[in-house]
Amino acid sequence: MPPPEHGTHSTIPPRRYGGNIDCKELTAGTTLFLPVSVEGALFSAGDGHAAQGDGEVSGTAIECPVEAQVTLDVRRDLRLEWPIARISGAWLTFGFDPDLRQAARIALDGMLDLMQREHRFSRDDALALASVVVDMRITQLANQTLGVHAVLKDDDLISAG
Repeated sequence: MPPPEHGTHSTIPPRRYGGNIDCKELTAGTTLFLPVSVEGALFSAGDGHAAQGDGEVSGTAIECPVEAQVTLDVRRDLRLEWPIARISGAWLTFGFDPDLRQAARIALDGMLDLMQREHRFSRDDALALASVVVDMRITQLANQTLGVHAVLKDDDLISAG
């Protein structure tokens, strides 16, 4: 999704509104939720990878052509600051920043928001539980901006409850 600032924007870095999110867990069947900051915004997708490690480190993976069927819906009931995803059996929240600690903070804050919204935890309870059940992973070290994603597996939440 395009950012709200006017001008030409590179498609290389990931950002608050999407961009080049090189997370190997975003596969067929994923629901990706992106903030929309521009009325009438246009969606684009690309940069298919046949394989990639966690934390894409050099700016290249095994690049390949991709065919996909994409369904787009506008969720006016869901206010997002950063991308989140629903994959099979888990939620992911993302943070991107030139500073890895800040990227991690953004991803964690997004997960705490999700735990409050989806599971009705208080903020304090979500934070305490996150130390037990949320995994923090490096999404990417390439593409000009560092990325972290937080993972909350459905099974881990059930077993901790």
